[in-house]
Amino acid sequence: MRTPTTSDRIALAWRELRRSPAGTNLRAQLLGPDGPSLEQAQTDALEIIAAHREGIRMSDFADAMHVDPSTATRAVDRLEKLGLAERRQIDADRRYVQAIATQQGVETVRRIRKLRALGMRRLLEPFEPDELEEFACYLERFVASIHALVDGPIDDDLDDRA
Repeated sequence: MRTPTTSDRIALAWRELRRSPAGTNLRAQLLGPDGPSLEQAQTDALEIIAAHREGIRMSDFADAMHVDPSTATRAVDRLEKLGLAERRQIDADRRYVQAIATQQGVETVRRIRKLRALGMRRLLEPFEPDELEEFACYLERFVASIHALVDGPIDDDLDDRA
């Protein structure tokens, strides 16, 4: 069996973050024991909507979520069913619709943010401040690389440099 490359190790860690029971359990803890059963995309959607106290146009919401309008509509449908968001018409001819968080949605986001901050503080305790600064820089660069990758074709001529 070959020794995993650095790239292999990073890919495995990324998969563990996304798919492991620990990741699933962490999301459940962030919602709290009495919180709604939200998947990560629903949590992201609710946070975006709640950040716009006066509501967000559905087209702007779709852009913020990086999804097409029909996917954004389905996301709001799910949040409406849970009582966390609602839709409102925003002009006289009813062409524009916006999503707005309900009071329950705002309270849910507040709880998620508080629990997330506490959780992150515990997760990052073992690291020194300079390590955290480096980690933040590397993570930001990694996210930028992901965006660059999806904006262009993947080169099928990659070598095993990692």
